[in-house]
Amino acid sequence: MNKSNLWTKDFIILLFANFFVALNFYLLMTTLAVYVIEQFNASQSEAGLAAGIFIIASLFARLLTGKYIEIIGRRKLLYSSLVLFLLSTLLYFPVNSLNILLAVRIIHGIAFGITTTTAATAVMDMIPDERKGEGTSYFSLSPTAATAFGPFIGLFILQRAGFEALFTACALFSAISLIIIIFSKIPEANVTKEHLQALKARFGIHDFFEKKAFPISIMMVIMGIAYSGIVSFVNSYAIEIQQQNAAAYFFIVYAIFLFISRPFTGRLLDLKGDNVVIYPAILLFSLSLLLLSQAHSAFVLLLAGALAALGFGTIMSCSQAIAIKESPKHRVGLATSTFFICMDGGMGVGPFLTGLLVPFLEYRGMYLTLAVAVLLSIILYYNLHGKYKTGS
Repeated sequence: MNKSNLWTKDFIILLFANFFVALNFYLLMTTLAVYVIEQFNASQSEAGLAAGIFIIASLFARLLTGKYIEIIGRRKLLYSSLVLFLLSTLLYFPVNSLNILLAVRIIHGIAFGITTTTAATAVMDMIPDERKGEGTSYFSLSPTAATAFGPFIGLFILQRAGFEALFTACALFSAISLIIIIFSKIPEANVTKEHLQALKARFGIHDFFEKKAFPISIMMVIMGIAYSGIVSFVNSYAIEIQQQNAAAYFFIVYAIFLFISRPFTGRLLDLKGDNVVIYPAILLFSLSLLLLSQAHSAFVLLLAGALAALGFGTIMSCSQAIAIKESPKHRVGLATSTFFICMDGGMGVGPFLTGLLVPFLEYRGMYLTLAVAVLLSIILYYNLHGKYKTGS
């Protein structure tokens, strides 16, 4: 397949559609706690529930999407989930109680889980096999960009125009993603009638998870927990060490270094193999957490952000490519959902688990513990995947 075939019209459209969906997610995730507390006089735990229930709902949706995506059809599922995503965004306007908000968050989370899983599955079939790592790296830049722009845009709108304008922006981004996807051709899986009948008839764990994607996906549980410790507590930690101004630029630096490194790390995976990329990335992520635990200056804090991009950011995109490459063609949807379930699961339980460490170890001790855990995960990677790729 010709190298130029990566950047097709359909690939670009799905990349931008995914970006606007992720932008919607991060706009609300960074502002929802303030909304819940101010509008409903809720507690911090209730505000956390409003944020976390979205992730739980999206995990449930990913689980079912992996099994039924090929039965329903990718195009039909993607269109319908984007319509539901837009409608659920509009439902924020009439919310007048916390219970109704929680119901809206569940619907929104389900739509998000279906949309992102289906879009990622479709994209994997658009990427030439010999450029799977490179293509996955480029595609995963769309949610990465949203992590940088989403919180900034959300806080900017909230400070100047309020919650109604924030929900309007979210609805606008949802509508854009739905409109542009109409102009793309979504590839359907080449699935035989026997495979479809098997998917419909069986309800074992094998029908909800792809076992060949599972080894590398297990790694993402640990990585997700470790990264959630950064996302959840870096601002509080920065205030404690009197570097709150630098913390405002932490994820900007993260995004910049991710954009710089992604074209090279994905291509390196394709050319040199999995181990050449994953082992150094684990070391860099561990070093990032170690630097965080010892940070006393803005430079060290931002350097940790750069290394987190080269570490965790590389592991995330390249592990997804590995999960797809290891799996049968007709189970790409299940492989994609397996990967995201493991990563999102780690990200979902991570704030709770890492938060338990803070009272005993403080922030520095928590980050040091995470650095050791990530470093030791090299052993896990070797036994689950690395030793089988010694020839890569």
